[in-house]
Amino acid sequence: MGAEPREEMGGWEVDDFRAQPRKRQRPPAIEPPRPSRPWAWVVAMLALGALGAGLFVLRQPLSDMLWPETRAQQLQADAAQALAEGRLTSPDGRGARELYAAALARDPDRAEAREGLAKVGEAALARADKAMAARQYKQAHSLIALARDLAVPRAKVDALEKRLRAREADEAGIDTLLAQAAAARLAGQLDGNDHAALPLYQRVLALQPSRVEALEGREDTLADLLQLARTSLSRGELADASSRIRRVQAADPGHVDLPDALAQLARAGEAHRNRADEALRRGRLDEALNGYLAALAAMPDDAAAERGLMQIANTYAQRSERYAADFRFDDAEAALRDARAIALDAPGIAQAQQRLLQARQTQQRHGRREPSAERTRRIDQLLVDATQAEARGDLLTPPGDSAYDKLRAAQALAPQDPRVRGAMARLLPAAQQCFEDELRGNRLRRARECLDARAALEGESAALRDARRRLAQRWIAVGDERLGAGELGAAQAALTAARELDPQAIGLGEFADRLRAASAAN
Repeated sequence: MGAEPREEMGGWEVDDFRAQPRKRQRPPAIEPPRPSRPWAWVVAMLALGALGAGLFVLRQPLSDMLWPETRAQQLQADAAQALAEGRLTSPDGRGARELYAAALARDPDRAEAREGLAKVGEAALARADKAMAARQYKQAHSLIALARDLAVPRAKVDALEKRLRAREADEAGIDTLLAQAAAARLAGQLDGNDHAALPLYQRVLALQPSRVEALEGREDTLADLLQLARTSLSRGELADASSRIRRVQAADPGHVDLPDALAQLARAGEAHRNRADEALRRGRLDEALNGYLAALAAMPDDAAAERGLMQIANTYAQRSERYAADFRFDDAEAALRDARAIALDAPGIAQAQQRLLQARQTQQRHGRREPSAERTRRIDQLLVDATQAEARGDLLTPPGDSAYDKLRAAQALAPQDPRVRGAMARLLPAAQQCFEDELRGNRLRRARECLDARAALEGESAALRDARRRLAQRWIAVGDERLGAGELGAAQAALTAARELDPQAIGLGEFADRLRAASAAN
């Protein structure tokens, strides 16, 4: 392709990471000191006056910096006012608790603010007592929690909470709740609504944590849920199994049968993911998609399954590019919709959108309605231009004048013309060789351009997928090298390039983890 010799860095083309040069800033000229003038004092006094006026207008932020003691006193006064008005806490930061805390943060030695927080805690406990008397139990629990957070003596808080739970239990009718829970379990209504067995047993335990009947009933109910989960696993219903096992885990993380159930769930998810990987390698996208979704239903944090979905989305995006190259716009849009539905953030989607837009523009530019004779003449000329560009070695570059671009223009005019299709087919070996040459020379961005042209000419194939994997591996190697040199920006660019090509590339996840750790430590 007549590539120019370029400076190389560590085996890689500098162009792959070249930053835009910064303009040199000329140092300011140093002026000689000027003799003082009597009227300079007048200017200085006027400037001080303007500064004072500015401080008055912007007194909040500037006073915070210049007079922190004054700001802390104001916060403390506002907190006292909020406490007097009964605003103990507020999400907007204007409650007594938040204001006292802000004053204390500005001045940790301010005893008045610490005493104020203690007063807020005592006020919360007193108000909780009144809320309990008014049978406002939810509010009483919130106020008790506030008092506990503000270090009110534990004995006082525990005593009031015990009275509150006893009163709730008396009103709720513990024996009635236990009977309802047992009946629900017997009827197979284990969970899912407020009248099911597990929520009823948990309600009793919230009021009387040591009630033996409730503890035993909840244990039996959780065992029943795990048994149902095992049945779902045996049927391949991973979503149902996962939902039940997670419910048990939330209710009792220490349940004796939980570790075995979680292990079975993980094995089932891994089996589905492995089958999905094999389906994806064979190009069976629907089967792979269902497998990855099943794996994620079992293990929502399965990063390998997430990468599998990303690769399927990228495959649909690449299919959209191929359709766009043939000016089959409806098919291209449909493939792009499939990609978005699977993984909206798949890297290949943006490129597919751009290629679709470019194809539409090409057709509009070259596919205007005109007499058939004129159209035929233009196609003939484009084919001649493509042959001449190919003879010069300008197969894929420069943009607009390459053989590939000329044939694309001819294709826009006559997608089914056998001469155009034949010329495109003849160009494919050149695109394949272009990729191999650029990859061998570590000119990775140009290798990607050749690969994109090859994809448009060749369509999806096992050979093309292998080429993508090879280029992705080379980008990972580049990223490792740049990361070792401390060039985090270049390493991130390499990670993005590799992920666009093959989200399941070997070593990609590990490299991403190392880059994330290095960026966090930087």
